[in-house]
Amino acid sequence: MLTGNVWKYGLAAGAGVVAGFFVAALFSRSPGNLKKPCVALLSRGMDLKDRAAAAVETARENIDGLAAEARREQARRKAQES
Repeated sequence: MLTGNVWKYGLAAGAGVVAGFFVAALFSRSPGNLKKPCVALLSRGMDLKDRAAAAVETARENIDGLAAEARREQARRKAQES
């Protein structure tokens, strides 16, 4: 028997193939003015990806700073106890 993950990934792959065929058929039948909207959509998607990556990097830097401060505070408390 196939597990749930196999079905889930299989359905996702199948949906991707169907969507690919649909887009290929759309491009083959379009008059050619479909390129500009697709380029704009991809450009916005790439901008969104870059903004998300920058937000993740900022969060990572903030977390690293907080962890460093916590380590210093812990060391300071241990030094005072000794």
